[in-house]
Amino acid sequence: MPISRRNLLALLASAPVLAACGVGGSSPGGAKGVRVAFQNFADSTLLLKDRQTLEKALPDHKITWTAFDSGASINTAFLGGAIDLAVIGSSPAAAGLCPPLNIPYQVIELLNVIGDSEALVVRKASGVTKISELAGRKVAAPFSSTAHYSLLAALELAGVPAGSVTLVDLEPQNIQAAWQRGDIDGAYVWTPVLSVLQQDGVTLTDSAKLAAAGKPTLTFTVARKEFADANPDVIGKWLAATNDAIKLVKTDPATVAAAVSRQLGIGEADALAQLKQNIYLDHDEQRGPDYFGTPEAPGQLANRLRDTAEFLRAQKKVDQVPDLAAFRAALRAPGAGHA
Repeated sequence: MPISRRNLLALLASAPVLAACGVGGSSPGGAKGVRVAFQNFADSTLLLKDRQTLEKALPDHKITWTAFDSGASINTAFLGGAIDLAVIGSSPAAAGLCPPLNIPYQVIELLNVIGDSEALVVRKASGVTKISELAGRKVAAPFSSTAHYSLLAALELAGVPAGSVTLVDLEPQNIQAAWQRGDIDGAYVWTPVLSVLQQDGVTLTDSAKLAAAGKPTLTFTVARKEFADANPDVIGKWLAATNDAIKLVKTDPATVAAAVSRQLGIGEADALAQLKQNIYLDHDEQRGPDYFGTPEAPGQLANRLRDTAEFLRAQKKVDQVPDLAAFRAALRAPGAGHA
């Protein structure tokens, strides 16, 4: 269903609570605040957090890192003005740019193209061996996430009506608990929870396969437009640091894996395996025609976001889809107009 006015008001009401809990608010000593939302999965941005790169680059700023369970909860925080920068998937980002949310944020970089770090897994005990057998089964995903988008896309490609499957909205940790209790037959989720499920599950498809079938999902950094316009120095420092981290994933992944290991509390080998499940593009590559492109020759990223939004509208997850120009206006290619 689309988000109703009542549900939207509930989201807005909850956002100030996030600020009161430390996501937003003033910083001690009058320092400028930078509020960063991240998610607990293996990603290059965890290197910045681990090394305190932003804190060192911006000594006169108070950097607050807050973990969120999904892109939907990040969108809730943006609605209340409680965060400035966020790591978020392409599906919730597309939803955020559509009514009724209409979140005033901009996509400022592509952190990765999601591969088999997100997958559809079923419990071996379910007896399910292919997607076409999911009708009548109970499958969980965090709604409005890239995993949710991929689950719906996988069902569509397999010719399985989404209405024939009982879809359950659960955050990753709750998915793991429900799986262990036997409350669900399957789930579409990301690492590290995915790795736990795969120990006694069967993987039916993953986001790399769906991307090859024309349903790609991506991870972005988004910035509140008002914040980005007023703080080009912060955006510039963030982009320089993340670009270095992306390059390091490709040239020295073990170093990034060590940081991810510390931040997520997992083994370095596991962290390295999770990092290698996605595709990383540095900023020069992101300005290619398949992604941001240039101001003179816009790339395909706006089209991909709009295609995602159209899919979400067809699934009744958003009310309507803006025109392509609105999605292009929401893109701010790294290196274009930043300090």
